[in-house]
Amino acid sequence: MSDSIRITRDPTAPGPIVRGFAATGFRVGEIAYPALLLSPDWHEPWSPPSFEALTAESVAELLDEAPEFLLLGTGATLRRAPAAFVAALEARGLGVEVMDSRAAARAWGVLRSEGRKICAALYPLDA
Repeated sequence: MSDSIRITRDPTAPGPIVRGFAATGFRVGEIAYPALLLSPDWHEPWSPPSFEALTAESVAELLDEAPEFLLLGTGATLRRAPAAFVAALEARGLGVEVMDSRAAARAWGVLRSEGRKICAALYPLDA
């Protein structure tokens, strides 16, 4: 009997997956988006407000999906989400996980491969 361990990649969940990063942003399929909204079933380019002006209305399309929580990619560096934004989402029973946008894009793939029903809003990598 062998003591070796075989590691296999879990299959990805259906829906959009960030496959990499490009100078222009997040690569989903063959297209790179500077900023992105992701749900389990769809993705679309996003024109986010300034980070300080972020509100629940800025991500309303995602909230309609009734996710477990929202991944918020804050751009090139980790920033604290605006308190009013977090409070508004928590009032709807929705948690917010905040990380820099590259980490959020990677976490998206891992959590979706686990079948988690989450959504993500990713600020541009140069923000």
